[in-house]
Amino acid sequence: MPDNSRPAVLELIGNTPLVRVSRFDTGPCTLFLKLESQNPGGSIKDRIGLAMIDTAERDGRLRPGGTIVEATAGNTGLGLALVGRAKGYRVVLVVPDKMSTEKVLHLKAMGAEVHITRSDVGKGHPEYYQDVAARLAAEIPDAFFADQFNNPANPLAHECSTAPEIWAQTQHDVDAIVVGVGSAGTLTGLTRFFKRVQPDLEMVLADPVGSVMAEYSRGGTLPTPGSWAVEGIGEDFIPSIADLSSVRHAYSISDEESFDHARQLLRAEGILGGSSTGTLLAAALRYCREQTQPKRVVSFVCDTGTRYLSKVYNDQWMNDQGLLQRKHYGDLRDLIARRFEDGRVISVGPDDTLLTAFQRMRLADVSQLPVLVNGKQLVGVIDESDILLGVHEDVAHFRKAVSSAMTDKLQTLPPDATLAELEAELGRGLVAIIQDASGFHGLITRTDMLNHLRRSLP
Repeated sequence: MPDNSRPAVLELIGNTPLVRVSRFDTGPCTLFLKLESQNPGGSIKDRIGLAMIDTAERDGRLRPGGTIVEATAGNTGLGLALVGRAKGYRVVLVVPDKMSTEKVLHLKAMGAEVHITRSDVGKGHPEYYQDVAARLAAEIPDAFFADQFNNPANPLAHECSTAPEIWAQTQHDVDAIVVGVGSAGTLTGLTRFFKRVQPDLEMVLADPVGSVMAEYSRGGTLPTPGSWAVEGIGEDFIPSIADLSSVRHAYSISDEESFDHARQLLRAEGILGGSSTGTLLAAALRYCREQTQPKRVVSFVCDTGTRYLSKVYNDQWMNDQGLLQRKHYGDLRDLIARRFEDGRVISVGPDDTLLTAFQRMRLADVSQLPVLVNGKQLVGVIDESDILLGVHEDVAHFRKAVSSAMTDKLQTLPPDATLAELEAELGRGLVAIIQDASGFHGLITRTDMLNHLRRSLP
């Protein structure tokens, strides 16, 4: 008879595959990746979601009809939502506003209540995500605060499942494990297990630039934290459950290197991982290439990359963040998000319909499009206002040609125009059209200008 009290999907958590990396230069080492993305919730955090809820139920801290509250970068929340909603609990999650849209939508689709708070404030600030979660847990009747950063069930989950799986899958032959630290549960659980079975195993820390963990593990000093775009790992404080005693190497990996390695992993090995996977891979490859003797090294695909398609795998977002390598001109062309010469302009033709123009705007998440003849010659620009004026009296006008509504009296700026001239053009409420004798180069919007200024921040 099936056990109706425990959803069958929970039996799929853990026992994830271990695969050998074959298309990267790993020096004298053999590198393996444990595909935690294959858990039913898509990440390694399914393990602790299950463990923390099971433990709280046994301890009586979580009872039928109760509410689970947690502060999360997304994946722990997804693990808690997977387990908690399957068991009939209300799930309330607090996430920083830098989290990917896919994670937030996934959480809401699973029935979790999501509170989004600031990612630019530190511990002690009233809008810091962990403090907000603690406050909500105190206010909500019968709430269980999962508190992954201080919950002993977190590292225990990895000590009792992740670590033994690695030990068995490597046939008791592993020299180093590369991990990141968010709550520190993975690092601590693995450290405890391998101290018992292989005390000389090296733990290698992969940490985003801006996080305090790598520098603290190297020298014991707590630096001033910065900011980073990688999700799920890196901290601005030392989690209470963190055991750094087996860390022998610590690498600080930039956002650019992390995202590039995640993209390389997909293209080279066919493995779609998240941003933190890129951090771990970059650190693992550095470690492997520094070795002079063969070693067997394990790291993780922490979560699936499907929840980062709008970020890590989106050229437009990467470019907006200054994380995508492209040709530098030293003029206004560097501010164009979609440059014509790069083949990235989204456009319409004058004979296309207004409906086509509107649909392309929505698909590309833009408010205006250049109108090009044969995809080359600029003859106009059309924006949302033009379309609205063209169709508001009769929706059948969506079938009219773009040429009937576009602006064809164009003011252009050459690429060597000054920022002051650009600001004046944008200040008149216009999109800046960058064009010279060689042709059309692209559009610059106020958002593009803001992105340029933001990237100039120290």
